[in-house]
Amino acid sequence: MEYLNFVTLRKPFSNFLIILISFLSLSACAQYPSVEWQISTAILACPEEFREHSTVLGYREKGVLEVLRSGTNNMICLADNPETDGFNVSSYHSDLEPFMKRGRELTTQGFDFKTIFDIRESEAKSGALKMPSRATLYVLSGDINDQNKEIENTYLRYVIYIPFATPESTGLPTKPAIPSEPWIMDPGTHRAHIMISPQRKK
Repeated sequence: MEYLNFVTLRKPFSNFLIILISFLSLSACAQYPSVEWQISTAILACPEEFREHSTVLGYREKGVLEVLRSGTNNMICLADNPETDGFNVSSYHSDLEPFMKRGRELTTQGFDFKTIFDIRESEAKSGALKMPSRATLYVLSGDINDQNKEIENTYLRYVIYIPFATPESTGLPTKPAIPSEPWIMDPGTHRAHIMISPQRKK
């Protein structure tokens, strides 16, 4: 009889635990948008002619970046990270993936920006990290409308990687004199790139 009473007492508690665990699991998953939404918004950073057949990287659970859609062209789109504030997606040529992937690995290991820069600089110079002669990155930021999940107030900027290039080898200034003027950032390093930041709409 005591055994039956014990089981009876445990049953509601067990049911409560099951409900609680299910709720927590759903809550944990809720922060990650659907795969369809991630794909549809990630490709906004990609030129239209490449969107349909681009590869898309995004998130399903635990903040792990993975392939959401395999593409057939040379463009990779990166979905918005739900763990960070705001909305930010990007797309880049696949030749940049070794550089991008290495950066993600080092970030996961807890290194700061300067350390990551120095490690990749050393690896690029030694040949351990393969850098393209040139490759383009597109970065799109904006706001997420909480009601319909549409992306608003978008802003697109352009980055063209030209490793180890300098102002002397390109004729580009090291800072823009007027809005939208191309300029070279991190000249002479593995991360040398042309920055083009269009003037924001008022």
